[in-house]
Amino acid sequence: MNIKLEKVLPAEIEARSFEIISSELKKELRDELAPIIKRVIHTTADFDYAENLVFSPGCVASAREAIKNGACVFTDTNMAKAGINKKKLKAFGGEAFCFIDDDRVREAAEKNGTTRAVASVDLASTIGRPLIFAIGNAPTALVRIYELIKEGALKPELVIGAPVGFVNVVQSKELIMECDVPYIIARGRKGGSNVAAAIVNALLYGIEQVKSE
Repeated sequence: MNIKLEKVLPAEIEARSFEIISSELKKELRDELAPIIKRVIHTTADFDYAENLVFSPGCVASAREAIKNGACVFTDTNMAKAGINKKKLKAFGGEAFCFIDDDRVREAAEKNGTTRAVASVDLASTIGRPLIFAIGNAPTALVRIYELIKEGALKPELVIGAPVGFVNVVQSKELIMECDVPYIIARGRKGGSNVAAAIVNALLYGIEQVKSE
C-alpha cells in the first residue's frame, strides 16, 4: 500500500483544511454565511451542513453586534461551553454559561418534573444580560426557549438550534424557526455540542476579520 501524506506545518493545518473544504463544496455560499458553514463542516467533516444550516435574515450581523456589545452565551452542555473560545468572548465583555450541573437546576428539575435542560433555560432567563443560546444537545431546551419567547419572558439575541438525535429534535428546531427572533438552525436530525460551539466561534472570529479590514 502506497500512502502519501501531505506535508503541512502544524500552524497551517487549519488553513489547509479550509482550502480543501472550499474546493469540495458543491454550491456557492453567501459571503456572510460562508465562514460559519465552513467552520461547522471543518468541525464535523460533514458537507451536509452546507444545505442543513438555516439562517434567519440578518442574524449573523445582529449576533456579532450583540457580541460586540457584551452579549453572553448560554449552552446546554459543558462540552459546548468548553468548545467556545471564551477568551475572545471575554474581550467583548461576554461570558459563557452552562448551568446543567448547578444545584439550583437539579432541585428545580426534580421539583417540577422537567429535564435539567429546561431548568437551565429557566435559570438563564433570569440573569438579566443579553443572551445567545447555543443548544447542541437537548431539544427540551429549545422547546422551553420557544415557550418563554411566546410568553414574552425571553428575547434572545440569537438562538443556535443544533440538538442531535431522534426524539423531538426536528420538531424543536422547527418551533424556533416560527419565532420572531434571530436564529441559526441545523435543520433535521444532525447537530451536536461541537456544532453549537463551532457556530459561536465562527461568529467571534468573524468580528475579528471585520475589525482588521
